[in-house]
Amino acid sequence: MIRSAVTISLVPEARSGPFVFHGDLAAGCAAARAQGFDAVEIFPGHADELDGYQLRELLRQHGLSLAAIGTGAGWVRHQHRLTDPDPHRRMAARDFAAAIIDFAGGFGAPAIIGSLQGRWGEGSTREQALGWLRQELDQLAPRAHALGVPLLFEPLNRYESNLFNTVAEGLSFLDSLQTRNVALLCDLFHENIEEADVAAALQLAGKRLGHVHFADSNRRAMGFGHLDVAPIAAALRSMGYQGYISAECLPFPNSEAAAVQTIRSFQQFFPRTVTAEASIAPGAGA
Repeated sequence: MIRSAVTISLVPEARSGPFVFHGDLAAGCAAARAQGFDAVEIFPGHADELDGYQLRELLRQHGLSLAAIGTGAGWVRHQHRLTDPDPHRRMAARDFAAAIIDFAGGFGAPAIIGSLQGRWGEGSTREQALGWLRQELDQLAPRAHALGVPLLFEPLNRYESNLFNTVAEGLSFLDSLQTRNVALLCDLFHENIEEADVAAALQLAGKRLGHVHFADSNRRAMGFGHLDVAPIAAALRSMGYQGYISAECLPFPNSEAAAVQTIRSFQQFFPRTVTAEASIAPGAGA
């Protein structure tokens, strides 16, 4: 069954970023449950800043699962990147990601490699950058595999990364890895910029699609822009996608309104039968 999730950022430096809830994990979890989401996706400053006991209790209390944990603060706060020409800084980026992988895996959730992937051209050629990224993912993905979860890799739009911008490019790179434990995260905002046909791109990803970020053409909540969701939803259903549809969008005009609009759109395009809902125990997967 396709499940809904909503983002909670705990990184002050990302206060203007595309996250529905900011700053307060307990309040974010309570709001997620109140609006009817199945899960939360968390963006911490560092794995060490997360309290596993507190998170497990919040998930249990509100009947939520943990969908994923992002590593974006590695770039936003520390300027870590897995393609840094400096091997010591690449190691720091790897260690940052590894700590997130370990924490998330303890909850049966994957970690996300997005902005932490970095760029080429800042002291490196494209070939060098891809080689370094390949080495780092081939070390990080088996770590996730040992915890029973995939590592999620997110192609970004051309304004945020010059490594990979489309699903086809992302798949080609994954094929070059030794590991087979990396899945694609497809962000509908990025895809609206880069793909000629978003639904077709998702179908191309097929079984290698591990997670979806749900945001409209303007990075606001789905329904506040002009993205045509119907063919996208049809493609995901036809593929048999069973992962999360997670709201990584701006809190416009505020967090509550963005959450309400997101869950309304989710329920419109991914309706559930009473039987399906009843079969999901509160907190399953947490």
